[in-house]
Parts: sequence; C-alpha cells; structure tokens
Amino acid sequence: MSTRLDWIQEELIGLKDAGLYNTIRTMSSPQGAWLVVDGKRALNFCSNNYLGLANNPRMKKAAQEAIEKYGVGPGAVRTIAGTVELHKELERRIAAFKGVETAITFQSGFCANLATIPALVGKEDIIFSDELNHASIIDGARLSSARIVRFAHADASDLKKQIEANLGSYRRALVITDGVFSMDGDIAPLDEIYDVSNEYDIMLMVDDAHGEGVVGKGGRGIVDHFNLHGKVDVEIGTFSKAFGVVGGIVAGNAAIIEWLTQRGRPFLFSSATPAADVAACLAAIDLLEESTELVDRLWENGRYFKSEMKKLGFDTGVSTTPITPVILGEAALAHQFSRELYQQGVFATALGFPTVPKGKARIRVMLSAAHSREDLDQALQAFAAVGRKLNVIK
Repeated sequence: MSTRLDWIQEELIGLKDAGLYNTIRTMSSPQGAWLVVDGKRALNFCSNNYLGLANNPRMKKAAQEAIEKYGVGPGAVRTIAGTVELHKELERRIAAFKGVETAITFQSGFCANLATIPALVGKEDIIFSDELNHASIIDGARLSSARIVRFAHADASDLKKQIEANLGSYRRALVITDGVFSMDGDIAPLDEIYDVSNEYDIMLMVDDAHGEGVVGKGGRGIVDHFNLHGKVDVEIGTFSKAFGVVGGIVAGNAAIIEWLTQRGRPFLFSSATPAADVAACLAAIDLLEESTELVDRLWENGRYFKSEMKKLGFDTGVSTTPITPVILGEAALAHQFSRELYQQGVFATALGFPTVPKGKARIRVMLSAAHSREDLDQALQAFAAVGRKLNVIK
C-alpha cells in the first residue's frame, strides 16, 4: 500500500495531540444572536455579523427580487459577460458611502487582497507590512514576489525605521496595515502610518474588513474614523462581516481602481458575485445610510460586555472595538473552555496557533447589535461558571 500520504495522517494526529485540531460545527439556522449548532440552540458569539444584518428581512427581499430578475448565477467573469447593472450600482454606492473616488467589487475580501497587492508591486519592489496583518495580506504579498519587510505591530516609528533602512533598494514601495486587527480588536494608528508613508512618498493600503460597518461615522470605516479621506491610496473591505452578505471591496484612488479592472486576476479570471448578493449589499447600504442605530447598539454591547468580563477577572487584552478576546494561554485550555461554554449554551470558538501566537490562545467573542442585554447577561453567567470551573478566574 502506498505511503506517500501517510505524513498527512501523522500531521493530523499531531494537531489533535497539541489541542490545535479544528472541530467544525454545523449550523442549521440563519445567522443571528442565537443559532442551532449541531442540533442545539446556543448563543452565537462566533459570527462576524456585527450589525445582525445577515438575516435582515429587507435584505432578503432585495435578494429574492434580484433572483427573479437576474437569475442565480452570473454566467461568466465580469469582463466577458458577467457584469450586470447592479454591480455598477453597488460600486457607485459603496464609493459614495465611504467618501472615495471610486470602488471595485470582488468575490471576497480575500480575493480583493490577492488581486490588489500583486497588481501594485512586483519582484523589483518592497512591501512594508504590519507583523500582525491578516493571512490574505500575507498571501497577496507572497504572490506579488515583492520583498516583504515586517514592521512592529501598530508602530509607526518602527515603520519609519524599516523604510529608512531600505531606501534606494527598491523600485516601488507599498505600506500595508489592517485597520481593525481581528484577533485582538485593536485599531491601527492609521494617521501616524499615513504621515510616515507620505513623508517617503510610498503607496498606502489599509484592509478595513473589520472596520466597515463598525468604526467611523455610521460605520464608514477607519479612513473616516481618522478623517483621512483622499489620503489613503487604497482601502480593502468586505461585505461578509458587518454588511452581512459576501463579497470584497477595493476603494480609493481612481487610477488604482481602473488598473485593477485590467490587472486584478480574481476580477479577470473568476466569475462575478451573483446578483442576489449584490442586491442584498445595496439594501445593507440603504440601512446604514438611514440610521446609525445598529452601529451605536453594537458599540454599547461591546462596552457593557467587556466591562463586565473585566470585573469577573478575565483578560480581554488590548481591544478598543467590540471584538472581545478572552485570552487563556494554552490552546488545550482554550478548546476545553469552548467545549464547556457550548454545554452551557454559548457557541464561542477557541483560537490557537497559527491563527494567534503560541501561548496566546483565546476565546474570541464576536458581539453583534443583534444581542440583547439579556443575551449578554446569560453569556456572562456562562463565562463565569466555566472560568471558575477551569480555575481561570476566582
């Protein structure tokens, strides 16, 4: 019998022994404050559905109407026969919402990064990347073949140091940072990073996937939060989190967006987002432009839950957003904590290496505007019970 794949089983056994194996649970209900998970009703603290829009009636109705008009699939890539009028309308609306020159949409935020970075830099160039940037940025940077230089997390002074150490060694340069860092919930000092990149005339790109719909006026994102309109060259985003649907966004400088229509490989070689998803995204923009109620409620939930968790004695790290990491240390403990929470009716997944550094395993609580105060109190009781049982808190 062939042994060429035996190494895979050995690696899987190693993951299980180290407590790093991901057990994927199955949902049989719409996204919301509560889910049916593996047949059990549980509070949902895993979803990026920040504003609770993933099951919004207006958005579902918009999607259903789009299916009736346009069908269920795009039929081709957008450059051949896959662009419908809704794609153009969504790009116009999201650009206006974010206050940028123009925008282009992709199949996902991951695809947006894979398209943009290799289109902007190549093997003669350099990328200055925050050391905690998302995996999609890392993969996009690798695909570009540019030299990658990491700078200390959220540290504009170290960015400047790294730029000065590499002056004269590249053709073009690109600075990339996440806006909101999804594992810790902290925000990049984008104003300081802009000052440094502008001083050296370097392109600046920010991935705002966890900022859109969350930070800035009415959820308009991190560029709005820092009032840097027209100064950040390119913003990457997604419709799969606060907007509650799916799809990627690249917004900003008109020349960059036009260039991506010619050289963004996921745009050129992968089918377009279905019309139903595009219509739902348009309905989400309508809701955000009408009121800040959902964004305000999300932040209030974040303030309350984080404050109460700290009172209980949990380590919630450096988060300044509604994302609430509950840092536990070892991966095995985090996975055990997650299993115990599930038994208490709370669905909150453990995250360990390589998603977070070794020794920093955690339960990441993803709060939503859909959660009521009663939901939060019930979750706090569960965290307290499990924390005491496992000797995490007293």
